Order: sequence, then C-alpha cells, then structure tokens
Amino acid sequence: METLLIVDDDLSLLESLKMHFEDIEHDGAPRYQVVTATRASEGLRLAEEAQPSVVILDMKLPDRTGLDIIEEMKGLCGDARIILVTAFHDMETTIRAMKAGAFDYIHKPFPDLAALDIVVARALEYRQLSRRAATVNVESAAARLGDIVGTSPLMQQLVKEIGKVAGSHATVLIHGESGTGKELIARVIHNYSYDEVKPFIGINCSAIVDTLLESELFGHEKGAFTGANAVKPGKFELAEDGTIFLDEIGDMSLMLQAKLLRVLQEREFERVGGVKRIKLRARVIAATHRHLADEVATGRFREDLYQRLKVITLQLPPLRERREDIPPLVHHLLERINEKVHKRVTRVPPEVLEHLTRLPWRGNVRELENVLTRAVVLAPGEVLLAENLPALEPTPSEHGHAPGSSAANGLPNFLASPIADPNLIPTLEEAERMLIELTLNVTKGHKGKTCQILGISRPTLERKLQKYGVRQDHQP
Repeated sequence: METLLIVDDDLSLLESLKMHFEDIEHDGAPRYQVVTATRASEGLRLAEEAQPSVVILDMKLPDRTGLDIIEEMKGLCGDARIILVTAFHDMETTIRAMKAGAFDYIHKPFPDLAALDIVVARALEYRQLSRRAATVNVESAAARLGDIVGTSPLMQQLVKEIGKVAGSHATVLIHGESGTGKELIARVIHNYSYDEVKPFIGINCSAIVDTLLESELFGHEKGAFTGANAVKPGKFELAEDGTIFLDEIGDMSLMLQAKLLRVLQEREFERVGGVKRIKLRARVIAATHRHLADEVATGRFREDLYQRLKVITLQLPPLRERREDIPPLVHHLLERINEKVHKRVTRVPPEVLEHLTRLPWRGNVRELENVLTRAVVLAPGEVLLAENLPALEPTPSEHGHAPGSSAANGLPNFLASPIADPNLIPTLEEAERMLIELTLNVTKGHKGKTCQILGISRPTLERKLQKYGVRQDHQP
C-alpha cells in the first residue's frame, strides 16, 4: 500500500480526493493510504511522520506557498514525488516549480479525476524506476541459467534445486566457498522467480562497517545520527517486492542478527531513528562461506536466525569437486575476458586444459577467471600459453599423506625427529635409497610422478634403481 499525502485548504476538494483515492484497489486490496493537511506546517509534519510516496501539494496555502516548502518537504520525505496544484495559469511559476524539483505541475479544477490518477500512477512508477536505477547493476542483474556453466552431476542437481526454489517465495540460504558463484545463483533464482522485472538488491555484510550496516539495511530518518542530513531508504525498502540478497551473512554481528531475526519473524522493520513500521515485501536470500552450524555451536551465530534462514539450503560445490566442468568454464570465461581486455585469445591447447584441470583452485571460479585474465593479457597471439599459468604444486592429498606427517614432506621418518645415537644416521646412499623407495610407495610405483617429486630425470631414476637394487615391479 502506498501512502498519499494531500495538502490543500479547500476542505470540499480534500474530502473528495481522499474518498476517491481510498476507493482505488490493486490486486484486491486498497492501493493508497491517504493522509491530508490544510496548512503548510501540518503538511510538513505529516510528510516526516507518514513518509508518503506521492504528495499532492496546493500552491496557495494559508501560512505559506507550496513553492516555498517544496525543498523542505523533499528533505523530510526522501524520494517522494511532489505534484504541485494551482488554480492559476502562470508560466513563470510553472518553470520555478519544475526547477525546484516538482514531479509535475497541474491546474485545477481537474477536468476529471482520471487525469489526476494517471499523474499519480506515473509518479509512483518513476519513483520505483529511480530507486532501481540507483541500486541495481543492470548488466549483472540479467544473469540467466545459461551463466551457470557445467554438466557434472553436482551442477545438474543444483540446477534442479534452483528450479524448485524459483517456484516459491521461501527464504534461501546459499552455502559455498569463496568464488563458487553464490551471488550468480541468487540472481538466477531471482530472475526465474518473477515474470516481470523486479529489483534485486545485494549487500555484502562483511564489506560495511558494523555501525553503518543497520542504516544500509533498514535506512534512516533525518537527524538519526551525525551526518544523517536527509531521509534515506534502506536496502530492505528499496528491494520492494523483489529480492534482498545478504552476502556473507555469517560475518554479521550478533546485535544485527537479533534485529534481522525480528524482521524475518514480523515481516516489518523501522528505519534507524524512526517509528513508522514498513512492510517487508521482498524475498530474502542469504549466502555465506562459513559453516553456520559450526558458528552456532561456538556462539558466533544465533541458532534461531539460522533456523529462519535455512528454510531452503543450497550447497555450491567447489571447483575441485567438479573438474569435468573446467574445460567448458574456460571457454565461457574466455569470451567475457576477451571482450573486457580487447583481445582475441580463443585457442586453448589440450595440454593447457589438462594443466588447468589439475590445479587446486582454492579460489574456485573466481580464481579461474583471474588466472585466465592474466594469461590472456600476456598471450602474444590467439593461443593461451601454459607458461602464463600457475605452476602445479603437489598437494598433501596427491601425495597420499596427512598434512604435517614426515611422509607428507617427502622425508623418511629418521629425518623427521632428532637422533641421539650417531651410529643410527644412515649414509647418503642409504638415505637416497630409502627416499626413492618411499616416493615410489607414495606414487604407487608411478615413475613419472616419482621423478617430478624428486626433481630428477627418468634416466637418472632408472640408474639409481639399478644401483640400489630397488625392485622395479611397479608401473612405468
């Protein structure tokens, strides 16, 4: 329901307009809540209290003119659209009114109320468009299902879950490591949830100082704190009946968690420093790289809020668990990167794809995009070169040992702890033989990997195996 403020000293007209607008319905419910005033001072008070979406303001009032108070009224009710009304056809005043920021300037008596309806509806539409333009990145908001690249079983299951989620208005919690594309998934859910364009408002809870986050989420009234020189709507208000995306919600303070919990329970909130209750119409999607169940156990996250958020939970797999999706991801990302850096690197040799597939990707898709961007910038032609990619680093899991063990470091146990008896120290040849045998066991006899770990050539390894009499019943 939109609040409409009408300020006019003609009591008959005031009552007529109030009855007219309160009778208008939208989706079976009253579209407008109407408040009225007969003096400029009263109109200014109501503008601050009621926070109207549209103001119909008469030019001639008993105490001041509409033109005198238009600037002050804009400061009190934020982005409300002000329609000035006058009985005089004065071209100079019309120009001054529009220059002062009036949305429109119309004359009375009105030819019919339908004409006024059109102006008010247009003012509301313009206000919504203005809010969206100030907060929504149009390019990134157009994320569709085609932006989710991958045919692995994990991604196929995720797409099915997105389809189910998009058909409801339930709160969604997206969990995944940094760089897995949590915001992309949130945008896809949003775009498939509505048949028409709706606002998608995102906020990174870890990127804003805690003292300012409440104002960013819920907005603030003029004078609520130092520097609050005007009314400011928050993200929850700007999201209207679209989606509010709370990224990295696991980093939110316990104080704000309590306030967010109340908003989700009551579906209402107030601006900082305000008393007016504002309806929450937007769908809430939250995301985090933290394991919130663990955060609850340690007391860093409220269990009741966690239960509210995880109505539907989506788990995004890390890139290393869907390596078969890396080749199509590479080609998809290259198209975007080439356009961004104005190059034409389109050819990726098989050995380069193999190299990319074997990297650990701790930063997931975001790291992959950064790595490809660097390689594209450094490429001398249209071919992506392996020399511009990160080197392969053996990981503990590839060695088959737990982190911190002596074998994980590639060392025999006798070198991992102090030796009291010098007679127990092996000769260099004995240590070398033991190290070769250990490495062969780790690689399950794979001589190529053994050479890579030890940093020696294949002929050198063969000579040492023959020299030390190491059994060669391993894989080549």
